[in-house]
Amino acid sequence: MKNYIKRFSEIDINDVPIVGGKNASLGEMFQKLTSKGVQVPDGFATTSEAYWLFLEEAGIKDSLAQEIKKLDKKEFSNLREVGKSIRQTIADAEFPEAIKKSVKEGYENLVKEYGEGISMAVRSSATAEDLPNASFAGQQETYLNVKGFSELIAACHKCYASLFTDRAIKYREDNGFDQMEVALSIGVQLMVRADLACSGVNFTLDPDTGFDDVVLISGVWGLGENIVQGSVNPDDFYVFKPSIKKGIRQPIISRNLGSKKKTMVYDESGNGTLNLDTSLEKQEQYVLTDREVLKLAEWSMIIEEHYQRPMDIEWAKDGKNDQLFIVQARPETVQSAITNKLKITTFTLLEKGKILTKGMGLGNKIAAGKARVLHSPQESDKLQKGEILVTERTDPDWDPILKKAAGIITDQGGRTSHAAIVAREVGAAAIVGAIDATKSIKDGQEITISCAEGDTGIAYEGRLKWNEQEVDTQALRKPKTQPMLILADPDQAFKLSFYPTEGIGLMRLEFVINNSIQIHPMALKHFDTLKDASTKETIEKLTHHYPDKADYFVHKLAEGVATIAAAFYPKDVIVRTSDFKSNEYANLIGGTEFEPEESNPMIGFRGASRYYHPKYQEAFELECKAMKMVREDMGMDNVKIMIPFCRTLKEAKKVVEVLKNNGLKRGENGLQLYMMTEIPNNVILAAEFAEFFDGFSIGSNDLTQLTLGVDRDSELLSDIFDINDPGVKKMIAMAIDSAKRTHTKIGLCGQAPSDYPEFAQFLVEKGINSISFNADALIAGIENINAAEEDLVTFGMAESSN
Repeated sequence: MKNYIKRFSEIDINDVPIVGGKNASLGEMFQKLTSKGVQVPDGFATTSEAYWLFLEEAGIKDSLAQEIKKLDKKEFSNLREVGKSIRQTIADAEFPEAIKKSVKEGYENLVKEYGEGISMAVRSSATAEDLPNASFAGQQETYLNVKGFSELIAACHKCYASLFTDRAIKYREDNGFDQMEVALSIGVQLMVRADLACSGVNFTLDPDTGFDDVVLISGVWGLGENIVQGSVNPDDFYVFKPSIKKGIRQPIISRNLGSKKKTMVYDESGNGTLNLDTSLEKQEQYVLTDREVLKLAEWSMIIEEHYQRPMDIEWAKDGKNDQLFIVQARPETVQSAITNKLKITTFTLLEKGKILTKGMGLGNKIAAGKARVLHSPQESDKLQKGEILVTERTDPDWDPILKKAAGIITDQGGRTSHAAIVAREVGAAAIVGAIDATKSIKDGQEITISCAEGDTGIAYEGRLKWNEQEVDTQALRKPKTQPMLILADPDQAFKLSFYPTEGIGLMRLEFVINNSIQIHPMALKHFDTLKDASTKETIEKLTHHYPDKADYFVHKLAEGVATIAAAFYPKDVIVRTSDFKSNEYANLIGGTEFEPEESNPMIGFRGASRYYHPKYQEAFELECKAMKMVREDMGMDNVKIMIPFCRTLKEAKKVVEVLKNNGLKRGENGLQLYMMTEIPNNVILAAEFAEFFDGFSIGSNDLTQLTLGVDRDSELLSDIFDINDPGVKKMIAMAIDSAKRTHTKIGLCGQAPSDYPEFAQFLVEKGINSISFNADALIAGIENINAAEEDLVTFGMAESSN
């Protein structure tokens, strides 16, 4: 009798027409990647021939085709009825004995090899799925924890019916597949008991931006349905691929602890699954150890290298033996389809309104429309084209309508949830994990979604105005004067890595300290002596993962810097050490117990003066520890360190000594030290300061303030504060001339070269090495530099002809 199954060991990627994309990929990995250490559970697949035999013996092929013809392919108004009718026809049909016999043989082989007590995952694999331009993710059903032959046959029968879920019918129509030409293969795979441990999803690039030097690993407790459906906010880990390739000790550049409020487990009574509340203790634990994160990242890179394209991978950990397994891998289909990542569309919100909700922003876009608050796919007919869907979460049953939405907001979910994946596919602005969106937004309310303000997505009341600008950066001429970025927010780094820059001319640490850390470093160093009980309680909540509370500051700061350094690697990333004023430091948690009250903090206890002072040196040592971790443990040797507000040569010497004593010796492991040139003394003694530093960066705001004696924050004196003042420009010219004489690199950070073409021309004429811009000013800045360089060439030619 003919055999209608193939074992995974007999299948490879060329068998998509026979066993579908999902099973072909499993067979390919089982055959060719287990020898490289990638663990894939064994199994077998029914063939497409078995599916055609099923339709033929049941005599239902013509009736299915007739039902499909009834489908309203314009509005899909009768999709639910057509899908239900087809599924019922398949469910009522007799399951052929020949297929049963083949499945039994496959099942008995697994029992013989792995024991009587096996349970199985039964997955549907359509012969047109998991193609490079169509993911088909979640379109058919999967049945987990299937035990015994009779349960297996019942699950196989249900898989055949699931070829015609409403979402699968709509997806095939949208992607131009003939409904009656697609067959279904059933994958039967040894069950990984993730319900007793954890599971998740990996992407071999950043799915939001397409930045491809990282692996994103997301995980939840229990079964992976919670992560795919967006029922919980998962743990996220970013791993830097070049650091893995170089064998660097710690290539994990970012961790984010998700709430993981639910854990999906099997109902041992045989009634499917249960979604239980996760204990508080487990919510506050990461689902994976660092070693496990690295193993998954390494496996993901092996899989990506094998398939020669970015991949979307599912993994599971077996709670019975603590083993990790790859249970699925398909091509990533959204970012891979973008052929020109150098074409940049920037969205800028021009006004602000009342904030309705916040969450994780995806898509770097802005959208506005009527909010449609829906609680299930059965209400989908209420959503009109161009409206913004607001719901608790989405799953594949929502797919038929999501293309109509201008934006998506969900209470639950993370970067790898169903809502996030579909939003990227359909190009919609999306906010996931907003927690209270369905309560804070009213049905029919006019709202604006902004995902263009960093990692946080914000929903505002009303229709707000915004600007869109598209620039093909390939058309921009690369200037000789290096354009660089000013950047503070690590969440923007991967997106901005595609901008035409030579790196980061100024990374401010204050943003990371304010937003990610929030605690004064001295309060962490001296936690036991803090006087305020409520402050201690707050710090305890934020730092409970760290036995040594100071490590919280070090690790959080290191991850923020490493994310930006990774995004621009191997280009320079110049990190300015912290430059809060005393009143700003006091606003950090616990800060008031350690900060002096100053009448003029702007020219008080700030910058370099803190780093060697007994009141702050311990805190600066934590910054040094973080920078050492970034450069050495994480492999970001492109990081340079810049000292702000260094008033005297004596101070420069002290700071360089403190850095050296903390393992950051100038010249060692290629470390370069820079200084902000922002005090007149930095200009007057530039040649002497060059003995301590490898480069300078002109801080135009402080230099203007101190040259003119004007408080830059004073509205009363705003007319006097002018970077184009002759005295300020003379200071800048002197700094550049001195740097050129000592062969010291020099740049400028600020808005003026993009706002004022004549100021850019002045800098170019003086021979500055680099100019750093905020992201929204970069393109205008490059255009101004190019114009200035062209004028310089033209002027030089005219001079020489005279």
